[in-house]
Amino acid sequence: MLKALSRRACLFGVLALATSGAAFADQPPATGLGQSWPNASDVSSNPNFHAYVFTIGGIQFVQINDANGNVLGAVGSAGGQFITLPMGRFSQLVTTPQQGPAVVTTATPTTAPATVYQDTATTVTATPLSDGTLQLKAAASTCNPEVCSTHIQ
Repeated sequence: MLKALSRRACLFGVLALATSGAAFADQPPATGLGQSWPNASDVSSNPNFHAYVFTIGGIQFVQINDANGNVLGAVGSAGGQFITLPMGRFSQLVTTPQQGPAVVTTATPTTAPATVYQDTATTVTATPLSDGTLQLKAAASTCNPEVCSTHIQ
């Protein structure tokens, strides 16, 4: 009887360790879409910005924040289709292949667009404008899948 209890206790201990190890191996999903400092890795390729990626229901959401954590804009994409999310300081100026900016501006670019985020499916660039605003542009990526990782280094 004591031997049977010892075997059960040992088996229980092994199962507990195995399941807890599996739980630790899985990272929690990224959360906090729309927040200044979400629970997600910063995958920006530009030190002046933070880029966060969330995947919900097969849709990839990319959120761009400035260096101080202020949300600037975000897009969702799936299967080459993009949509602008109504969040962020410059959400009215975000463009995608399917949507132009929500407001028309006469401001002109002050520098060339800078890549903020790029993976094999999506590229997001930021362009400072002459009136102090910023235009974010999302597009299908032209990054070679053989050399493109989750973001450009």
